[in-house]
Amino acid sequence: MVFSSNIFLLYFMPIFFLVYFIMPKKTRNYVLLFASLVFYAWGAPGFILQLVLSVIANFYLVRWMVATKEVENGKRKTENSSLSTFHFPLSTLLCGFSIFIPIGLLLFYKYGNFTMENLNFLRGLAGKAPYEWRHILLPIGISFFSFQSVTYTLDTYRGVNQPMKRLGDFMLYITMFPQLIAGPIVRYNEVADQIRNRESSYTDRLLGFYRFVIGLCKKILVADVVGAYVDGVLNASDFATSLATLDSTTAWLVALAYTFQIYFDFAGYSDMAIGLGRIMGFKFPENFDNPYTSRSITEFWRRWHITLGSFIMNYLYIPLGGNRNGKGRMYLNLWICFLLSGLWHGASWNFVVWGALHGLFICIDKVLSGKRKVENGKLSTFHSPLSVLFTFLLVTLLWVFFRIENIGQAWTFITRMFAFDFVAPDWHGQLQLFVTLAIAAFFSFITLTKFGKRLQNKVYYSDYSNGGHIVVWIISILAFLFCLAALNASGFSPFIYFRF
Repeated sequence: MVFSSNIFLLYFMPIFFLVYFIMPKKTRNYVLLFASLVFYAWGAPGFILQLVLSVIANFYLVRWMVATKEVENGKRKTENSSLSTFHFPLSTLLCGFSIFIPIGLLLFYKYGNFTMENLNFLRGLAGKAPYEWRHILLPIGISFFSFQSVTYTLDTYRGVNQPMKRLGDFMLYITMFPQLIAGPIVRYNEVADQIRNRESSYTDRLLGFYRFVIGLCKKILVADVVGAYVDGVLNASDFATSLATLDSTTAWLVALAYTFQIYFDFAGYSDMAIGLGRIMGFKFPENFDNPYTSRSITEFWRRWHITLGSFIMNYLYIPLGGNRNGKGRMYLNLWICFLLSGLWHGASWNFVVWGALHGLFICIDKVLSGKRKVENGKLSTFHSPLSVLFTFLLVTLLWVFFRIENIGQAWTFITRMFAFDFVAPDWHGQLQLFVTLAIAAFFSFITLTKFGKRLQNKVYYSDYSNGGHIVVWIISILAFLFCLAALNASGFSPFIYFRF
């Protein structure tokens, strides 16, 4: 089920919230859990049983792991020594097994086809017949809830949080429908108290609805409009043959349109997820912070997909050694993290290239970072706008590898961007595209100004007076209805990150 669909907006969401708020507080978690399972089963009925069984298995494995670790710690204290160097702690084994379940499912479903395709390619080079296999369908959202399960296991093993006492609470944490499909990736300790006890005031419900509508507008009125142009060019039947003669104007328009599409699509989903959670009293972490205003590629990754960056930092970069073993090892660790981040986004070599290039530019940025500093550690006012522009253009170029799966075609596309074969754009025939791109650019860069920052803080983080709520409520209802009309005029459009 998709947030930006009639079935969700007109049926699922209103019915769910009606039942949710009618029911007593002590039963609302059960209502939310049931609705979440229905929500997921609607889009992936064949995987719902595996999801539930894997969650149940992990719940009891983690409890067993903690109980075993307590016994092992007791033995250490009794014997006044560590366990034998030849003894592998059972708790560590259970931790690894608990991680293996979600990661194993992720590897099978997401990378099974990729592995077999590359294996058969190598067999073809060796003159051997390819293996036959049944194509594996990818369950939606598997990357996100798999990572969330891993964070719970590792944080519990490290003592960051205690294991959950009730299976229903753990299942709700993993399957909660607002952020089940595409995040944000929420660590258990961030929502533990909210799962057991939360309050949803009328202000929370209003602010949550406003945030949901903002995300809906980003998705339907911006991302879908520019995305239609991108798909029209890149998915054309003659794209492969016409690519070599593609004019630079079209190439740049496609690249810029996709740059804004993926941002407003994913940020729109995050806004909707955060808004839905806020209505129920949950405070999910922010996932985007105006990434296109970044002054470096390093800053971009602090602002883009924040919860994934936090996951990689805490569960990959630091365990690899972080920056503790010299700069050379730090650069290697960074590059490995971004390489794997690219592979996480998709089982295809173009994503590996995309991640590897981001990792390379991150390392270069780290090397040159000292040269961008001036007095008092601040960037000069002349340098800052140029840094924003350079970073934005670099990110735009790298998105080409993200969008075009054929690496050769992606490289050819970039060469056409710099072929200086520009033609006059069709201002009249593509008026909606240019207006939408202008709106997207305006809201992507507005926070570079003081006015933009104040506006953002007012819209996202400030409460309103009673009169203000009335005005914003009316605007939100009108925007909601306008999005419904636009949705029914354009048709179904899934979120980009559903495939990851």
